[in-house]
Amino acid sequence: MTQNNPNHRSDIISERESRQVCFKFLDQTSRSFSVIIKELHSELLVPICIFYLVLRGLDTIEDDPSITVKTKQTLLREFENIIMKDGWTYDGNRPEEKDRELLVHFHHVIKEYKALKPAYKHIIKDITKIMGNGMADFCHKVTLGHPDNAGVMTIAEYELYCYYVAGCVGEGLTRFFIEAQLCNSSLLDNPTLPRSMSLFLQKTNIIRDVSEDHEDNRRFWPHQIWSKYVSNFADFFKPENREAAIECSSEMILNALEHVKECLIYLAGLNEQSIFNFCAVPQGMAIATLELCFRNPALFERNVSIKVSRGDACHLMLECTQGLPGLCRIVSRYARRIKAKNFANATNLSEINTFCDTIEKATEGLLIPEDKTAHMMNEGGQE
Repeated sequence: MTQNNPNHRSDIISERESRQVCFKFLDQTSRSFSVIIKELHSELLVPICIFYLVLRGLDTIEDDPSITVKTKQTLLREFENIIMKDGWTYDGNRPEEKDRELLVHFHHVIKEYKALKPAYKHIIKDITKIMGNGMADFCHKVTLGHPDNAGVMTIAEYELYCYYVAGCVGEGLTRFFIEAQLCNSSLLDNPTLPRSMSLFLQKTNIIRDVSEDHEDNRRFWPHQIWSKYVSNFADFFKPENREAAIECSSEMILNALEHVKECLIYLAGLNEQSIFNFCAVPQGMAIATLELCFRNPALFERNVSIKVSRGDACHLMLECTQGLPGLCRIVSRYARRIKAKNFANATNLSEINTFCDTIEKATEGLLIPEDKTAHMMNEGGQE
């Protein structure tokens, strides 16, 4: 039985009750992440599951508008120590909070965390500290109605917030891969590469969820961008301002696309197949989601969910299993689709097209000659 045998992974998941509960919560919190985490090399299967659940616990506190800012800040700053407290649970989330039950039964996550190898525990604690304190620094800014709320004002603040809630995760995951001796330590030589991988996902989520966040009195889009288009952020959700809203979302998408080239460079450095799939599938889903969001008025409508269809998601996952050529095919295809949706009177026409062209060239530059030939043939058949 090999270390990466599916039966061996199944045995690891079902080893004891607390671990079974953790993987049950993994299934409940994110079906897509659950699938790719369960396919990871057996050495990383449990550590990354627990890493994900710890950070999801943080996120569930930060996301809940029913928790006061003061309580949030205390919990978020203390979370790096909470994960060492036997039996700790939390039932202060509102009943409708999606991942409330994870925190109600968080003692199972703590038990599994404490059973990890010291090196893995150290990584989780480090990233929990960075993320928890960063969230605490920003939660009064993004909660509308708080007396100290000035909103996320500048693009620099927006970048910093996205680093705290996502960019540091890319760094942590890379440390896991290196610790497990499943990738080259040089991947951390340029820290912007692993950060970009997570920043791209986070920015995509912030763009897609703008209407839902607005309903929850939360705002992440930076004033430096949105104030070019309207005087009050709430105006984006009025039908008469739909074109201004679409133009602003285009600028937000442009900001996210800046990370794609570095994402590709990072992924080109991953040689272990399960790790590549784990990192590549979310990137493919993200660029497909951005294409759905681009120039889409539904982004600003209530109770409208913008998601990649299940059929497209399955196809994307299958393409990612083909390694870097498969991912390059995905990225190139959706970059062209974004460019095709642009039109002559769009404010960000030239910048969007330039970035999409840069992304397409980057995919071509990463492929060996044989892959390029196959890539061109496949791309020709797609259109």
